[in-house]
Amino acid sequence: MTDRITTGIPPLRGWRKSSYSNSEGGSCLEVLDGHPAGVPVRDSKTPHGSALIFSPEGWSHFLAAIRRADLRIAPTSRPITHLNQ
Repeated sequence: MTDRITTGIPPLRGWRKSSYSNSEGGSCLEVLDGHPAGVPVRDSKTPHGSALIFSPEGWSHFLAAIRRADLRIAPTSRPITHLNQ
């Protein structure tokens, strides 16, 4: 995987939330359809923050895993408590 940081681009418009989202400020993602680089995804609580861009195929696989309730944390994964560690 190649990490790429792009700066100085105009803000993206047309983000949408899931119809499953509620107005209570829960954990929600926003998605932008039709972007030429892929499928941008961001945290709805920090709309001016960073976005991840998935390939269309990767996004489809991610959604399929959610539908199957087949998301697992890798055994080597651990939560990050402090970014400076």
